[in-house]
Amino acid sequence: MDIEIRNTQECFVALWRELERTRRDFWMRGRRFCVRRIVQSWLGPEATDDFIWEVCEQASSYLEEPLYGYDLLPRPTLFPQRSREFLRALVATRLGISIRDVRLGPLNAAFSIAFPQCTAINTEKKKKQHTSKRGRKKKPP
Repeated sequence: MDIEIRNTQECFVALWRELERTRRDFWMRGRRFCVRRIVQSWLGPEATDDFIWEVCEQASSYLEEPLYGYDLLPRPTLFPQRSREFLRALVATRLGISIRDVRLGPLNAAFSIAFPQCTAINTEKKKKQHTSKRGRKKKPP
């Protein structure tokens, strides 16, 4: 992988596209599309067991279920949240920053740029914030 990992939207677009390319490549070769193989494929010798453990540990803190090295990642275009947290944790671990310092807005926007035919991430969350329990819009304060 020739992508320099940074905390920018351009890098996030490249990472989303590379993740889908890697998934297709692994599928064609009959390899598992799991965290360990992805990180090893992208980073080569830098992908130590400790590094992979750290990526999984950070991603697990924001997921409902823990993420382990040999867990299969779902297709990024169908279930983007798990892949988003993986990319977020990868960027944080690689840059040596907290996962909270990885900019979530640009990461979500990058998904929409990389996959314009897919539904944007967090659209349901925005709808829920702007409607009351009965489905009517809330009055402004």
